[in-house]
Amino acid sequence: MRHCVGASNGGVGESESRAQPCFGVPSAFPPGFLQLPERPARPRREGLTHVLDKGCTLGGLQDLLRTSGQWIDIWKFGWGTSYVDPQLHAKVQLLRSMGIRVCSGGTLLEIAWRQGRVDAFFEFVLDAGFDCVEVSDGAIELPPGAKRRLIERARRMGLVVLAEVGSKDPAKVAQAGDWLAEVAGDIDAGAHWIVAEGRESGTVGLYNAAGAVHQSLLSLLAASPHAARIIYEAPQRAQQSVLLHALGSNVNLGNIALDDVLGLETLRLGLRADTLGIGLAGTEGDGVRV
Repeated sequence: MRHCVGASNGGVGESESRAQPCFGVPSAFPPGFLQLPERPARPRREGLTHVLDKGCTLGGLQDLLRTSGQWIDIWKFGWGTSYVDPQLHAKVQLLRSMGIRVCSGGTLLEIAWRQGRVDAFFEFVLDAGFDCVEVSDGAIELPPGAKRRLIERARRMGLVVLAEVGSKDPAKVAQAGDWLAEVAGDIDAGAHWIVAEGRESGTVGLYNAAGAVHQSLLSLLAASPHAARIIYEAPQRAQQSVLLHALGSNVNLGNIALDDVLGLETLRLGLRADTLGIGLAGTEGDGVRV
């Protein structure tokens, strides 16, 4: 027997049943003979996997959904790739049909703001079928209040907002107090989720130039009242492992490379040496360990 992966149109939050394409997943999947950490089914509110599309083809997307579609919650078209992707509409339609939220890159909105083309940006987003937008000021320093006004506007248009905190500038040192204040302000403005900057490289924002986690910053973010709504960008496997050990199997992780989706799920479940025994009784503490 076979069943189809992805049974809702929401991915992160509300669910709406919709007919799904069947990609031939065995009905007894996964097998179930191991004791593993509990993983919520979609639509998930924790344990989100947010992936980064750097130019995937429609065929590549179809192949990925066959193997890893059920583990993907948010699909982000990186930076400005959606602006030049000739298969954008077909990809968005397929992702939405599989219950995966589709997000535009924050840099694209920053460029539109800089050029005075915010209205055209939101028209583009809605026409393409995006249901999420990332609002950031990591590449361009927006004036006070501008980022929050963009968040409020996106919310009024019915879009799910991912507000990114942190700079893409490697010379800019992450200040925990500034991050916490921005997180609180973005949530107050209506952001559904906060994205902790790590970039595609994993060498800025939450991380130092060598890719190591800023321990004090992570501790404060994990202890904040909005901790459950933070998605930590973690493009490197070592970073994923650190965050999983520190915050548990159902930590929200972002900027995951498309080829790493299945591998990340094995890390979450303790099916790789890096996280062996994670989430099982007697193997995981209750504090942030980095």
